[in-house]
Amino acid sequence: MKEKIIISVRDLKKNYGDFEAVKGISFEVKEGEIFGLLGPNGAGKSTTLEIIETLREKTSGSVMVDGYDLDKNPEQIKKIIGVQLQTSGYYPGLSLTELIELFGGLYNRKVQPMKLLDTVNLRDKAKAKFKELSGGQKQRFSIATTLINQPRIIFLDEPTTGLDPQARRNLWDLITDIRSKGTTVIITTHYMDEAEILCDRVAIVDAGRIIALDSPDKLIDRLVATGFERPKEVKKANLEDVFIQLTGHALREENH
Repeated sequence: MKEKIIISVRDLKKNYGDFEAVKGISFEVKEGEIFGLLGPNGAGKSTTLEIIETLREKTSGSVMVDGYDLDKNPEQIKKIIGVQLQTSGYYPGLSLTELIELFGGLYNRKVQPMKLLDTVNLRDKAKAKFKELSGGQKQRFSIATTLINQPRIIFLDEPTTGLDPQARRNLWDLITDIRSKGTTVIITTHYMDEAEILCDRVAIVDAGRIIALDSPDKLIDRLVATGFERPKEVKKANLEDVFIQLTGHALREENH
């Protein structure tokens, strides 16, 4: 069966005056995959995503999302995507349950707050306020809010920045779980181990252009085939594995 393309970007450009932030980017995202956009700060990753998310105007090029043309049907696109808010976007006085009900109202959706909190393992925090959560819990809640409108695609912009290893692994499990239910996930990250573990394919963006696009395995194999070797012998585990093993990733939820 032919894989369905859910996002198609063709020759996308974005200029700010004389500055070209995005210089003709083209890529496709398959339905049900975790697709990573990697690149240094200022490479054009966030601009590209904001254009697809209908949050920023493009200069030229075409974007199709699940059969909808960005130029003709931006409202339809908004209905089928979930975008992670930066964590400053929540009303401090409301509990998690109240926040979910508020967002449900904005999307005109009937929501079941407890069911959604179960999805991200936060049922016991239903009455808590956002500011009372740990870093990992805040990120999990912000991912929960992307799921309120039952989107076909969710966009996560550096979801694990600033989290401890325990919370990062928990979030990886959550993202994998969301994908297993059929949602397509687009993620940006600065952590290469994260991209290697989570992403089916990655696009590496630099200075407004895609300079490589493939599965992490194939990109690594291609580099090795050039004769590249790491200067240091690679051990079978790393310090993060030791930390997770000793502190019991599976047993203990982060709860600072």
